[in-house]
Amino acid sequence: MRTVNSLVPRWQTAAARLALVMVIIQALGLRPGWSQELVQPRINEEFLEQEKIYRSRGADGRRVYTTDRGLSRYAELLSSGFCDTLGSLGSSDRWLDIGAGQGEAILDYYLPEDAAAERCRGSGSSASAVAISIEDRRTEDWKQQAARFGDDRIRYLFGKRLRQYSIEELGKFQIITDVYGGFTYTEDLSQFVDKVLKLLEVGGSFYTLATGVHLEDGKDKLGTLYLTELEDPFGREVKVCSWLKKISCVQVTCDSKSDLKRPTQLIKIRKVCGDTSVPRMKLVEFEAGYPPGRCFQLDP
Repeated sequence: MRTVNSLVPRWQTAAARLALVMVIIQALGLRPGWSQELVQPRINEEFLEQEKIYRSRGADGRRVYTTDRGLSRYAELLSSGFCDTLGSLGSSDRWLDIGAGQGEAILDYYLPEDAAAERCRGSGSSASAVAISIEDRRTEDWKQQAARFGDDRIRYLFGKRLRQYSIEELGKFQIITDVYGGFTYTEDLSQFVDKVLKLLEVGGSFYTLATGVHLEDGKDKLGTLYLTELEDPFGREVKVCSWLKKISCVQVTCDSKSDLKRPTQLIKIRKVCGDTSVPRMKLVEFEAGYPPGRCFQLDP
């Protein structure tokens, strides 16, 4: 199988290739979808490879990617205000965890086993929580606790992508988290963020992270191999957080982490009014992996 790193050299010349293609399209009067039709068959092959990765297991029978991150790990990986926000929720509030894996973070929220998880839980009544996963990764522990607390407090949904759930099915949430879930893996980042914001109550917050990206503070290490890149219609670099800050009705906070294995942005998006609008992008490069390599181009 090809590695994600093999994608990088192709991306380094993406701007030049794209500019040349756009000139040819304009000169010949071809329809706008022409260039996309050339690359789509190869991207479709990569989508199929990605689906195999979701279902694959190692020689020991375990998943090739992590599915058991607990709440203390969430506290380490997400923005510093995450625990305070989660801990401030009450019994009438709701938390959605996208890409929840085995649902360990939610179990820790209800039954904290260490000080970090205890701090994230807070001292008040627990909010209800919904876990979403591509596959059913519930453990016996989850099933036992779900029977104990009831479906009105903790739910586990699987078998569909986030975009396939209706607002009526899921309801609205005061907090949404995504730790190496849809934000990292989706092939339609605009659609994903738009759906998340529709599920957020006004005043609610979305916590996620973007790994292997150009950092907002510009302190990327030399030789960085990027996993997710954004570019404008002319092939110029666009940072993930710069794009997010163009969304209407939100406040975006980004913390740059250059000391991790890959340059990472810790992202908090707070919804401040109901009329959100997400700038559209299209996928121009995708290479299967965990996580996959992706390049998105902003619509003019």
